[in-house]
Amino acid sequence: MDKKTVRDVTWAGKTALVRVDFNVPMKDGVITDDTRIRAALPTIQYLTEQGAKVVLMSHLGRPKGERNEKYSLRPVATHLSELLKGTRVLFADDCVGEDAETVAKGLAPSEVLLLENLRYHAEEEKNDKAFAQALSRLGDVYVNDAFGTAHRAHASTAGVAAYLPAVAGFLMEKEIGIMGDALANPAKPFVAIIGGAKVSDKIGVLENLLPKVDALLIGGGMANTFLAAEGYQMADSLVETEALDTAQTLLAEAGNKGTQLLLPTDLVFADKFAADATYQTTDLEHLPSSGMALDIGPKTIARYTEVIESAKTVVWNGPMGVFEMPAFAEGTLAVAEAMAKVDGVTIVGGGDSVAAIEQANLGNRMTHVSTGGGASLEFLEGKSLPGVIALQSK
Repeated sequence: MDKKTVRDVTWAGKTALVRVDFNVPMKDGVITDDTRIRAALPTIQYLTEQGAKVVLMSHLGRPKGERNEKYSLRPVATHLSELLKGTRVLFADDCVGEDAETVAKGLAPSEVLLLENLRYHAEEEKNDKAFAQALSRLGDVYVNDAFGTAHRAHASTAGVAAYLPAVAGFLMEKEIGIMGDALANPAKPFVAIIGGAKVSDKIGVLENLLPKVDALLIGGGMANTFLAAEGYQMADSLVETEALDTAQTLLAEAGNKGTQLLLPTDLVFADKFAADATYQTTDLEHLPSSGMALDIGPKTIARYTEVIESAKTVVWNGPMGVFEMPAFAEGTLAVAEAMAKVDGVTIVGGGDSVAAIEQANLGNRMTHVSTGGGASLEFLEGKSLPGVIALQSK
């Protein structure tokens, strides 16, 4: 972590323009999960304690460049006010313009202002210079604490840094620090568990991790493609025929590097893609001629669990099966439980893996649960993130 943080700024008399990730799930104007809001509290509280005026900006959903009350951040301002007891939280009806500037300038030290949804303006996602400049008029120093959007070069994540000194918030610092350290200096054995539906979505991750890890455990729909590449007939299972060559290349590469690339040895096969499907567990030697693989089997679970529990660093991205359906959640939940027993560093990244960890109620047993799905994936690929590049180096 070679970037400046909020600790490197003297905040008295200054306004912090903070990009947060308040893209939270809502139903009928009620927040159903406030994890992302709580994750930003340490930075907000630090800034208010230091006497800064705090202006927060975020997107919510996909209003496609138009004002839509369904995506208003007003309920978030109300909820934030409840979480920041004793701190005055104001709300601005827009994120740029005269009114927003007037409210921002009128803030007293240690007061907080939340701006309306950035994505009400199409210019935000286009990283429009004039829009970024308009945002920059609301603060003296730019703070990026939204790791979840750091992989996007938008006006509020990258553009605004051209007009203000830019530093990281505590959440951004934690994400980059823990994940960066795990990839650069992992305690060994280093194990990566990669799941999800498609090999094509994770090619970059697999290629970047192969030379670094001691073992790579593959699950989910992408395991079918690897098994098909090894010659198994996968019946109606999800197989990416266009990725078969890639899978074969990765298998050969693992062999050459001496990296253990583990694939399922047994699978849970269902007669249809449905929660009430009839299913059976089958070894690779006895795969049925119809049906589809929707989870890893008990022998695979036992093998993967053993490898995970003996590791010192574990990174997990992507479920082992269709865990949203209870009948096909065993593999994913077993991985979560094995990670909870690791005596070392455990990192969970990616929306589905995070959802599985929360479903298993094991989030507090992990070293780090990433708030950024796409961002954590690109970080694992070894890509530079625009929102991180824009920050000032120490």
